[in-house]
Amino acid sequence: MTNPKLSLMEAYMVESLRGKGVPNDELFSLVEQGNVDRLKELEPRFDYNELVKAAREELDSFRSALFEGYKVKFVTLNGLKNLLRMRLGKEEGRDYSLTDGEIQGLRLSPHELEQFSSMLSSNWRMTSDEVGVVQVKLNRPAGVISSTDE
Repeated sequence: MTNPKLSLMEAYMVESLRGKGVPNDELFSLVEQGNVDRLKELEPRFDYNELVKAAREELDSFRSALFEGYKVKFVTLNGLKNLLRMRLGKEEGRDYSLTDGEIQGLRLSPHELEQFSSMLSSNWRMTSDEVGVVQVKLNRPAGVISSTDE
């Protein structure tokens, strides 16, 4: 079974609430009830109306996203950096380097590697070596080069 998809903003909301210590069962219950006010109390940076609306349209899929993992529909480079920080506590400069729009030298445990790879959108390609050092590159169609390739 493939992981359900969340928008980048939905992923930010979920990971921000998790970062505040909100367990998945409480998060699911609040969204299912449409308790936007309580969500806002827990993490005031977001407007949760769209998350509640989208999740309530497909509650089983949202439950699966929380408890089994999700894939982000489309991730930008900044979105990727934010998700690494929010989901795995990884910071640029400390845990990995950013070179020519690629993440390099990121060390992940097997569990983190599984979590991270399952949520990456198809516009990214991830490789890892035998000791868990990860590189993430933009997944470019064949024949397409960037200005940094020249």
